[in-house]
Amino acid sequence: MYSLYEMADSGNCYKVRLLMNQLDIDYERIATDILQGESRTDEFLALNPNGKVPLLVLPNGKPLAESNAMLCFLGLGSPFIPDDGYQQALMLQWLFFEQYSHEPFIATNRFWIHLAGTADQHATQIAANHGKGMAALKVMNQHLKNNQYFTGGDFYGIADIALYAYTHVAHQGNYDLSGFTAIEDWLARVEGQPRHIPITA
Repeated sequence: MYSLYEMADSGNCYKVRLLMNQLDIDYERIATDILQGESRTDEFLALNPNGKVPLLVLPNGKPLAESNAMLCFLGLGSPFIPDDGYQQALMLQWLFFEQYSHEPFIATNRFWIHLAGTADQHATQIAANHGKGMAALKVMNQHLKNNQYFTGGDFYGIADIALYAYTHVAHQGNYDLSGFTAIEDWLARVEGQPRHIPITA
């Protein structure tokens, strides 16, 4: 069985749970509170020297870090990764976008404001991040005006799962999505997918 070391409120952890649920993969959840230093123990660092969650331990005991790498691994051979080479490249394009242009600003602000409760301490960084996060949302919204999902057309896959994880809780980082109607419609489509689970499940 797979073992997922995770912090339940983390979007990066949630995206892995969401895909495994949609693939009907059995796994155990191992609560790992990064705020209490539980990802910095010798035992955890032996599995992931980077000291971060999520961490997925495969049934054969091999560890795998980085949430989007987990999505790629788990999605291999499934309907969540396209067969077409160009569509696969588009999938990777949006996975890289999520980690470079989206998550560092939207997820980080959410962490400081909603999870850590350190908004006052990080007010300057939150303000700087906000503009970059809004820029990422504008890019997404523009793409979704002409596509139902991120890999193009009506193909729902791991690029959507990756971007959904923090976008649907962006309001917890003080991002207002009300002006991004294409994103709001896409969020509803993702939530309508079979075996979808909320982050609180």
